Amino acid sequence: MKGFRAFLLRGNVVDLAVGIVIGAAFTALVNGFVKAFLTPVVGLVSGATGDFSARTFHASGVTFPYGVFIDATISFVIVAAVIYFLVVLPMNRMQERFFPKAASAPMRECPECLTAIPAAAKRCSACTAPIAPTAVPAQDGAPGLGK
Repeated sequence: MKGFRAFLLRGNVVDLAVGIVIGAAFTALVNGFVKAFLTPVVGLVSGATGDFSARTFHASGVTFPYGVFIDATISFVIVAAVIYFLVVLPMNRMQERFFPKAASAPMRECPECLTAIPAAAKRCSACTAPIAPTAVPAQDGAPGLGK
């Protein structure tokens, strides 16, 4: 029982549980917004009554409620847009600002297998062929390697 309690109180599990609860609440909020406001607007634009959830068609005695799918699609697009524009995009910008990517080392091709390897490499990481290093241009005042 002690191990189970430690597992439940671990930060990752608690964070995940909070995220799932907030996500479920947010999904319910978006679904309510879609049903109350967006579906009627789409219905007005398309000439429908504004309530897609009651839309169905029948084939061989089977009822297909395609309106529920339309409502779910609209909800999904809105949730995806909100997550992208309010979470993913700001996080990417923040990472670029606070953690800039380091300049990558100059690359060249291995003469044996044509895999891209660093110019200063003495052996190919793909085929392990020994390679004579080439002169690397100096970066930030550091001297380059000679042949």
